This record gives sequence, C-alpha cells and structure tokens, in this order.
Amino acid sequence: MKNPKVTTTILALAFLSFTAMSCKENKKESTDTMSSEMPMEGHDHAATDQDQMASSDAMPMNAQQSSQTKQILADYMAVKDALVNDDKNAAQKVGGQLETALSSFNVSGYTAEQQAELNDIIEDAKEHAEHISKSEIDHQREHFKMLSKDMLDMVAITGAGETVYELFCPMYDKGSSWLSMSKDIKNPFYGSKMLTCGSVKKQIN
Repeated sequence: MKNPKVTTTILALAFLSFTAMSCKENKKESTDTMSSEMPMEGHDHAATDQDQMASSDAMPMNAQQSSQTKQILADYMAVKDALVNDDKNAAQKVGGQLETALSSFNVSGYTAEQQAELNDIIEDAKEHAEHISKSEIDHQREHFKMLSKDMLDMVAITGAGETVYELFCPMYDKGSSWLSMSKDIKNPFYGSKMLTCGSVKKQIN
C-alpha cells in the first residue's frame, strides 16, 4: 500500500505546477492583448493630432473676424462719442469709417443661417452709417438709433470680444438703446441737453 503522505505531496506538487503554467499563459495572453491594442491607441493619438491641426488652421479666420468686429465696434463707439459731444463733423467722419469697416467684414466663417442674418444686418448698418456721414446732427441721431439696433443684433451673433453694455434712454423716440464700453450714462441722443438721461439695461460679454 502506498504511503498517503507521499501521494498527497505528489498531488500538491502537480497542482502547483499546473497553476504556475496557467498563470504564465494568462500573463502571456494579457501581454499579447495589450500589444494588439497599442497600435489602435497610437492611431487615436494621430487622429487627435490631425484634429488639433485642423483646429489650428481655422484659428486665423476667427482672429480676423474678431479683429473686424472690434474695428466696427470701435468706429461705432466713436460715432456715439461724437454725438455725446454734439459734434456733427466728427460724427460724419467716423460714420464714413464705420461704413468702410462694415463693407469689409468677412462672414464666411459663420453658418449659412448666420451669414444670411449678418449680411442683412451689415447692409442695413451701412445705410445708417452712410446717412450719419452726410447728415445734420438731428438726422444723425435718428440713424444712430437704428444703427445701434443693428450693432446689438450683430454682436448677438459675432460676440463683442470684450464686455460692453446696452444702455437705454426712455425719453428719445419712445425709448432707445445704444452700446457703450462703460456703465457711465452719456446720452448720444440728447448730448449736452440731457447727458445723463438713461440707465444700464444689460451687460454683454
């Protein structure tokens, strides 16, 4: 009769040997799986790099549009300041500059729907800027009200690139808004007659 202790020892050794072999196989399979997945990860990184390059290619157009928007707003603000100061001649001069800036605005980076809206806004704004460049101050102020609405509509699509404020005068033509870089009320519709007539209606970022 065989010794039970010897038999048990042999079985235990056999089990340990089998377990060790299984572990090696599992480790090998895990390594193979990781190796087979790595090219896919590399491919994903390449795709990400391509996406980043495409995004970088689009940036100059966005920067150009931002610069154009800022120029239009700067000319608009100059018209506003001229009217605040009751300066018809200065308003005429910057009104012409604003018309030129509007004419050169590039809408190609926007969606088809936005392009259609922007084209309508720009055409209307150009007409008001032209009138301001040729009119007496009372007529300039009438067109400035409509120009201000166009600027509000335009900024809603393009963004302002910086914080601006929509200010509101309840007295002029049953209520009229304008844009300003400051919360300080300096009314372009009445100038020195009612310089501080108005309130802050909205902050636009």
